[in-house]
Amino acid sequence: MKTSWEELSERQPVATKMLKNAVLKDRVAHAYLFEGPRGTGKRELALYYTKVLLCENVTDANPCGNCRNCKRVDSGNHPNVYIIEPEETSIKKHQIQQLQEEFAKTAVESNRKIYIIDHADKMTTNAANSLLKFLEEPVSITTAFLLTEQVQQILPTIQSRCQSIHFNPLPVRFFEEHLHQKNLQPALIPLLARITNSEQVAVEIAQEEWFAQARALVIELYEALVTTKKDSLLVIQQNVSRHFDSKEQVQLMLDMLVLAFKDMLYIYAEQDNNVVFRTEEALMRQALNRYSLEKITTCLEKILDAKKRLTSNANMVLVLEQMIIELQEGL
Repeated sequence: MKTSWEELSERQPVATKMLKNAVLKDRVAHAYLFEGPRGTGKRELALYYTKVLLCENVTDANPCGNCRNCKRVDSGNHPNVYIIEPEETSIKKHQIQQLQEEFAKTAVESNRKIYIIDHADKMTTNAANSLLKFLEEPVSITTAFLLTEQVQQILPTIQSRCQSIHFNPLPVRFFEEHLHQKNLQPALIPLLARITNSEQVAVEIAQEEWFAQARALVIELYEALVTTKKDSLLVIQQNVSRHFDSKEQVQLMLDMLVLAFKDMLYIYAEQDNNVVFRTEEALMRQALNRYSLEKITTCLEKILDAKKRLTSNANMVLVLEQMIIELQEGL
């Protein structure tokens, strides 16, 4: 894990500053709750902080990177570092019990022991209650990192015993620059950087056929809506069932449609550098001659309403057809 406070600060300046100052002032908490969207660097920062706390030659809160402890943390085999992840869909009680048993043993390398619970929101009720007892009565010098994308799913009693640190979504420009290093299709990068904060997810969906089809459908649907040269309902009826297997994929398609209409707002505000669908920019400029900001805002509201309806058991084609009718009325 080759990184530094400076590199981490580019992604999460506030979180990084808080954690570094805690080391410098010798005020390391016994438990941290890292909460924020996927791909914001929670696990990376937890592991780097672990290395800082265990380094044999730490200087000004900077780990040396070369001692036995640093190398073991990097390779993932330090005996005093314990990482828990969901088994299938949840973190179970026996996993927390194993953690307690391990930490009851005498430390091998040093007095400090560290555990990281990734996706802590996926703990079962029994697992969460077991962890709560462990947080209340820690053994030895213990530091805990609970990582979550759904902080509302964490028991309030657990939250109250942790120092909570929020991780903000990555700055779009920073993420775009990072994705350019992954040899992705350049035209897709502005879109990917706005629909996910996770590098892994971005790389995966960029290679999926349905993602390319969703992008093409959004462009076709947008053109049909603002030019009326095509029947928008027909575009939906001919494509959705054929190209999309799940509501999640349709949700992502609607996210793209939201971005297309937001592009019109960016162009109106003369913020052309924020436009995602650059191939449609000329058409968007023409459309702005006919559509008011109020109409564009109404369209955005209709799309977001459709996204909400999709979370229920509603038929996705019917939801989209209803959305198209409402959009046509709004335009």
